[in-house]
Amino acid sequence: MLALYGLKNCSTCRTASQDLKGAGMDVTFVDVRESRLDPGTIERLLQAFGDALVNRRSTTWRNLTDSERQGATADLIARYPSLMKRPVIVDGEMVTLGWDAAVRRRHLGE
Repeated sequence: MLALYGLKNCSTCRTASQDLKGAGMDVTFVDVRESRLDPGTIERLLQAFGDALVNRRSTTWRNLTDSERQGATADLIARYPSLMKRPVIVDGEMVTLGWDAAVRRRHLGE
């Protein structure tokens, strides 16, 4: 089973979910606002993507104070899940970030 972490109102997350389901994949969608990520999952994602996991162009990021931005990345994502770039797709050992052509090829073989 494949897990797609994102936000239900994110158009990229919806597109990725539809594309994956359209390819016959069993997708479990996890809205990170409704189902907060556990510390172990956050650590796994940080090991995979490092600071690239944080969306520094988001409204949430822009609304943080300078001192909040200096916090540990894991703490920021736990506190403000919408800071996470999305979608994050976990398919066994394969973990990908975003939904660009390269990620689509990895998951769909396009």
